[in-house]
Amino acid sequence: MLGAASLPIPPTPSWPEVYSGIPARLADIAAQTKEKIFSQRTLPRAAERTQAEELPILPPEITRERFNEAVAELRKDIGEKNVELNDKPLIDGWYMEHPNTHDAFHIMEQDDTVSSATVYPGSTEEVQTVVRWANKYLIPIYPISMGRNLGYGGAAPRIRGAVVLDLGRRMDKVLKIDPDNCSCLVEPGVSYFALYEAVQATGYPLWIDTPDLGGGSVLGNAVDRGVGYTPYGDHFGCHCGMEVVLPTGEVVRTGMGALPGKNGEDNPCWQSFQYGYGPYSDGIFTQSNFGIVTKMGFWLMPATDHTSYMITFRDEDQYPEIMSTIRPLAINKVLGNVPQLRHVIQELAVTGKPKSYFYDGPGQIPREVIRKWAKEMPCGDCSWVFYGTVYGPDEFRRGQLEIIRREFGKIDGSRLMLPEELPEDHYLHSRVAVCSGVPVLRELDWLQWLPNGAHLFFAPIAPTSGEDVKRLFELCRKRHEEYGIDLFPTLCVASRESHVIVNLVYDRSSKESKAKAYNCLRAMIADAAAEGYGEYRTHILFSDQVAGTYNWNNNALMRMNEALKDALDPNGILAPGKNGIWPKRFRGKGWEILAGDQRTSSLPAIVKEPAAGEKL
Repeated sequence: MLGAASLPIPPTPSWPEVYSGIPARLADIAAQTKEKIFSQRTLPRAAERTQAEELPILPPEITRERFNEAVAELRKDIGEKNVELNDKPLIDGWYMEHPNTHDAFHIMEQDDTVSSATVYPGSTEEVQTVVRWANKYLIPIYPISMGRNLGYGGAAPRIRGAVVLDLGRRMDKVLKIDPDNCSCLVEPGVSYFALYEAVQATGYPLWIDTPDLGGGSVLGNAVDRGVGYTPYGDHFGCHCGMEVVLPTGEVVRTGMGALPGKNGEDNPCWQSFQYGYGPYSDGIFTQSNFGIVTKMGFWLMPATDHTSYMITFRDEDQYPEIMSTIRPLAINKVLGNVPQLRHVIQELAVTGKPKSYFYDGPGQIPREVIRKWAKEMPCGDCSWVFYGTVYGPDEFRRGQLEIIRREFGKIDGSRLMLPEELPEDHYLHSRVAVCSGVPVLRELDWLQWLPNGAHLFFAPIAPTSGEDVKRLFELCRKRHEEYGIDLFPTLCVASRESHVIVNLVYDRSSKESKAKAYNCLRAMIADAAAEGYGEYRTHILFSDQVAGTYNWNNNALMRMNEALKDALDPNGILAPGKNGIWPKRFRGKGWEILAGDQRTSSLPAIVKEPAAGEKL
């Protein structure tokens, strides 16, 4: 089998020729990024399937004869080319060419969370067809928008052998951009790159809000409650109206969309007012398996002037003081956007150079080595770097920056820098783009830290206070030292809370490296929960543990979620196990992976059958 270095690297697919491709303005950057990623790769481009099982891997409780019958029927219903079997070599690809067959950043074996097939519906009606088909054959389906949330499992189904319902390839339209209402309506396959280009093509003075990387689905990120960095950074908070296929195949519209418009048109207020009349149901379709969102409205931000800046802080132990300074500024909206506080190790990582360039010794890179290299960089000898942006007219921005400079200046050794004071290749310029709604590709550079770079996210929520953040940071530091993993913490700061995002980078060719990251994350989830902190998002294989930490009042929340699941999805066909919610059909049968579980695959553990007369 040929290794990664033995084959020429093909160009990255371009947008709009390929819905998930790279726009022309970033083609050169994509080529450079891809070359760097593949230069660090020792795994083969394509991995032959070595397991003894016949391919494709079957869904649970489905015979091959029944599966083949079901696939033949589905191909007849939605087209031969729109149903692909997962019976070929597994290709991890990279961010811009990610797989929809398995987890590209596999934390267990590569073929652990694999699908049996991928289905590509082209409309809401075809999604309904697939859902009804799944109910008929009792085949679990796992919907994805684009499958690029790679730190959380990507496109991999939680149940091995489920059928992936890939909404992105054929449902990729920007359905509407309204310049007066400052809103849009999109399908699942619209990436941030695509929406940005569509808005630019109109000439309307509007911004989108993008996360750190622009290749993901706008709809998918909001449904997973992701964040961006302009004043519109709460993506679900800035959505307005959904179209949803329920697990029975019925379609509903939420908010004002439930009220028919005149002459059969969409309701004119569908993207204007989120709530409509009656119970607000939109939230139950986020981070759940209660429905498949096929259309979603979003508010767009009117374009405005902006100024980004970077503040460095000298000492490692200053972060409680930094957070105490941030909190009143965030609550009073002085900071303007969703800023980031990053450890200076990330100044090294975002250069795209591997860890071995800075340090080739064993274990964690020493703190003194990080500081030595930082001294040679624009950030200088520091421990923390704060990236922020202010918005509005010149005078207003100057006033905000004056307050920010004054308050952070009270922290000994702090230093504020503007983009024009830094080299063109410095990371701050990437933040300037992201914080003004321009999607980029730069954030991938830290994957070069290790060969075959992959990552997991530990993502707890903490109040924006020095004491709380210190408690979380110290437990993360302790576990990273225990497992010998370099600590990459970032705090994304909203008004009253911080997303404490810790990035665990590992070498996915190494069982030892993967095991360390896996066990470290399991330990941090338990440690944080013991202190009262919970994750807002997690990888598919950690969802049972995280969901289990939200257990107030004898797991009242999960019992409610299970009641909803059983009512909406009586056959348990829609994404079983997603976010820790299992339907009755699979519940309590060994699929759940909880803290302390030592299994090495996602397959169900053996559940002891009750003896005669023994209660379940």
